[in-house]
Amino acid sequence: CLLACLFLWCLGDSLYSHGKLQKPTIKAEPGSVIPYGRAMTIWCQGDLDAEIYFLHKEGSHNTQRTQTIQQPGDKAKFFIPSVTQGHAGQYRCYCYSSAGWSEPSDTLELVVTGKGTLSGLPSPVVPEGGNVTLHCTSHSNYDKFILTKEDQKFTNSLDTEYISSTGQYQALFVLGPMTTNYSGTFRCYGYYKHTPQYLVRTRPQSIALTFPLGPSRKPSLLSHQGHILDPGMSLTLQCYSDINYDKFALYKEGGADIIQSSSQWTKAGLSKANFTLGYVNHSTGGQYRCYGAHNLSSELSASSDPLDILITGQIYDTPSLSVKPNSSVHSGENVTLMCWSMYPVDTLILSKEGSGQPPLRLKSKFEDQQYQSEFSMSAMTSTLSGSYRWYGSRNSSLYLLSFASAPVELIVSGKVMLSSQFCWHIGRDRLDLILGLIQLLQEILLEEALLSLGCCDLSRLRRSAKPYTAVSLMKTLLMHGKGVSSCNGRGFRLLQSCS
Repeated sequence: CLLACLFLWCLGDSLYSHGKLQKPTIKAEPGSVIPYGRAMTIWCQGDLDAEIYFLHKEGSHNTQRTQTIQQPGDKAKFFIPSVTQGHAGQYRCYCYSSAGWSEPSDTLELVVTGKGTLSGLPSPVVPEGGNVTLHCTSHSNYDKFILTKEDQKFTNSLDTEYISSTGQYQALFVLGPMTTNYSGTFRCYGYYKHTPQYLVRTRPQSIALTFPLGPSRKPSLLSHQGHILDPGMSLTLQCYSDINYDKFALYKEGGADIIQSSSQWTKAGLSKANFTLGYVNHSTGGQYRCYGAHNLSSELSASSDPLDILITGQIYDTPSLSVKPNSSVHSGENVTLMCWSMYPVDTLILSKEGSGQPPLRLKSKFEDQQYQSEFSMSAMTSTLSGSYRWYGSRNSSLYLLSFASAPVELIVSGKVMLSSQFCWHIGRDRLDLILGLIQLLQEILLEEALLSLGCCDLSRLRRSAKPYTAVSLMKTLLMHGKGVSSCNGRGFRLLQSCS
């Protein structure tokens, strides 16, 4: 059998140039660039009279494969259930029948890709004129890395270097000063010198330019779920602008990716895009920014203001909360919210539920064997009513919080007090109502007041066409020697009885 195979091999070499059969075609499914471990098929199809197909990998006699055709006109199927590094290379196929051998097919170059990462340092969002370093890494000990842009070679290859602290091989591609020519999608590939067909291909890394348009042109970024989320909650961030941007881009500080989404138009004339980040976990916490962009440009707008997303329950601690003097106060009074924790925390964070405002960060201080902080609010108003909670965090992980403290409900009520002189302190929001009631009842008030004075002809006053108001009532009382004075500009009080 071995001699027969050698005979066929030698015979094939002698007949390639004098092919008796039609030149076969060769192709790979799902493609000629295959991830490591994935199944694939190499197809070979030639003359209708072909009886046997041969698949040959150049440079190796051990991968020679044959297939006998059962029905005339069938094409040969060479199935590879799990692609490995050894499958990378150049393939040709040819066929044989009683009439002789065919010419070899065109060359099929099979590229096997591995795992690697590409990141932009310090950020993939780069201002025009700035510099960026593309960091290509892999756990495989490749000899070289090469960088491509839009799947075209962009730079010369670089030798890899081994980083013992991470156990990875890396190459650093420095780009800049940045112009519009740099903006786009990059990949890096790693390969061995002796098998350049086996590449480690990283996931794509988009590098975008920003250009300052001024604060009035930057988009806005918000979270409908708030700034502080529990693990497992669903998070969607919305970027919007009154500028007609075609798309928006979302970037997390320190992240490797820029997420892009086409914009939608609202009835209010805004362009917006929603970024669904799914169910949150500790890796979701961080600082986010968004950018606007137009389809005909690869540049980005100025960034939105940063939006912090904080994840609770990442520090195994629950702070305690107290309030003084009381959780129920009158308008204008002062309140202090105090927090303490037995667990080491660098920052204590105060949040008002449903406010939509960023939480307040306060540096903790270590006193009495605990970490504590407090926040005072003076001249309380009804807008400060609500439920408050404290959280703890550490400087090493600013966006990962402790569990929430028990809530405290602040209730701010209006202030109505009666002085020792029976002076009514009337709030401005009630003054108009009271004066209106006085005006409606002025006839009754005038009659009672003037009758008690006994110094005015009541019938003559009734015949007068002059309207009487609260002010005219006070003037009338003053004319008869009865004391009336203002009360802090908010009402009036009687200093003497009217008897």
